[in-house]
Amino acid sequence: MATHEATAPPEVGATVPLEVRIGFAHACLQWVADRCGADLLHVKGAALDPTLVPGRGFSDADVLARPEHVRMLLDELRHHGWELINSFAYGSSFEHSATLRHSDFGLLDLHRIYPGTGPTPELAFDTLWSEHTTTVLGGVECAVPARDAQAALLLLHAARGGSDPKAAHDVEWVWTSADETRRARILEWVDRLDAGLGFSVITGTLDDHRDDPAYDLWRVASRGGTRMEEWRARVRAARGLRAKLTVASRSVLVNVEHLTIVRGRPVSRAEIVAEFFGRPARGLREQVSRRARGRRR
Repeated sequence: MATHEATAPPEVGATVPLEVRIGFAHACLQWVADRCGADLLHVKGAALDPTLVPGRGFSDADVLARPEHVRMLLDELRHHGWELINSFAYGSSFEHSATLRHSDFGLLDLHRIYPGTGPTPELAFDTLWSEHTTTVLGGVECAVPARDAQAALLLLHAARGGSDPKAAHDVEWVWTSADETRRARILEWVDRLDAGLGFSVITGTLDDHRDDPAYDLWRVASRGGTRMEEWRARVRAARGLRAKLTVASRSVLVNVEHLTIVRGRPVSRAEIVAEFFGRPARGLREQVSRRARGRRR
């Protein structure tokens, strides 16, 4: 998910409300997608059906691109004032989205996959696209998933939210208070999207999937864990030896993109070196602290 930078007040002299800027961001993205021939689904936030969770706020634009169109779309976005500030590899433990920023429209999360859907990103997008509808954002017709598909996607997003009150509120509105008919329609989409593992967090049955390679990834995302536990989960979930080695090698590197966002400025080589040697010590302390808390329970 995008950095909280989007919630910062606009620069002095700006008068356009954040919600309006995000609406224009969606319109801009659709215009760019149409220009380069990319298929794009607008998800969550401003694109969400307002009857699913009335009054739900948002702070950035979220879109899901057809996987084979992602590179083309990224290249085109750069030509229209969008700056890449966090790449897919470092965006989250699921490596599902890249964060871009525009001086006028704010932040964008560009998804190449939607965590929890499958069996492949391509098939998941095709399934969602097959019954998409449209809504007007920033004065432009934008493609969005069907309403019940939106509900399923929102619950998968909440499954990664851990103890976040907003995630709990989404689950209450979309699932807990839903009648059997509505739940059945959502479950149909969960089945069509092969989203049983992620959705098991919502139903409290995650531990029934311990043998799934992605189990630990969802366990850490939904229940919390140390950075060391997260990276072990990422390695286990990676498909194939080459992918596992790539993830493992990345775990020891400094996330310069994230460090730049945290510091609010480009970081120096000395700061990167200091972070490289400081991370193992922090990780060890975090692991020891977590084990100590577990013994006290």
